[in-house]
Amino acid sequence: MDSTAPMLKPHDRLAARLADDMDAVNTLIRTKMASEHAPRIPEVTAHLVGAGGKRLRPMLTLASAHLCGYTGPYHVHLAATVEFIHTATLLHDDVVDESEQRRGRPTANLLWDNTSSVLVGDYLFARSFQLMTECGSMEVMRILSNAAATIAEGEVLQLTAAQDLATDEAVYLQVVRGKTAALFSAAMEVGGVIADADAATVKALFDYGDALGVAFQIVDDLLDYQGQSEATGKNIGDDFRERKLTLPVIKAVAKASADERAFWVRTIEKGKQDAGDLDHALALLNKHGTLAETRVDAIGWAERAKASLAPLPDHDIKDMLVDLADFVVDRIS
Repeated sequence: MDSTAPMLKPHDRLAARLADDMDAVNTLIRTKMASEHAPRIPEVTAHLVGAGGKRLRPMLTLASAHLCGYTGPYHVHLAATVEFIHTATLLHDDVVDESEQRRGRPTANLLWDNTSSVLVGDYLFARSFQLMTECGSMEVMRILSNAAATIAEGEVLQLTAAQDLATDEAVYLQVVRGKTAALFSAAMEVGGVIADADAATVKALFDYGDALGVAFQIVDDLLDYQGQSEATGKNIGDDFRERKLTLPVIKAVAKASADERAFWVRTIEKGKQDAGDLDHALALLNKHGTLAETRVDAIGWAERAKASLAPLPDHDIKDMLVDLADFVVDRIS
């Protein structure tokens, strides 16, 4: 092996390891997102799917199935199911957030309209339920349908909590576990279930996905204040402009003086934002060290994810999943 060749990132190594299965997943996705009677469906879906992305969630399903020794065909169906659920939520989220950019490209709701995004998202949710039935497992259907409900519940909770300064870290974690970690944990869990893994193994897979998902979202929220638009595909400060109480701000509000609290009330609760407010918000986050504290929290969740895999037998995919947890937080090093 050429020692001068660049090291592949963990998700790229995982993608290479699962390349044949991912090709089958992508083929199935293209087949199932077709519509004979509504051409708008493949147009909108192809735009979002074509924007790239790591396909991390379906890869987790394939990885957990392989880790548990599965040799049947249905992990491909479940991976596609997970990706359809994720894509549907992205379409809906961009409408709710009035987003104009995702992965560096215009959002579907901007190119078409909100109605198209919502209805195509609904179609993908329906497709996901069709796919999950094909493996014939009631347990798999229970896990994925529960995840879909939990995701929706998390999004609704965020609507009420995101602009309420009374929102604390416990509520934030509940939102994150709903809107993000639920699909990570379900993606891991169903891979074990379809492989008939024992209960302890399935629980370990669930715990990994849950902790990885929490770390992933905390990092995403942190990058909103200190990332690079070219790398994240988002505009810096979008969460502030959208009045979202994410973890760095929640920590800053808890430490705020009366004047600082009045600033957060004006900009987040009341939505009255002026030029320079984002810079002032960043100054307050740095003053109280909440960006650094948020980074420590993210690393803690990544460590929890790695620890959950420790009881499982040695496997090259297990090693990749451990490295993946490290990589998630390396983005904020």
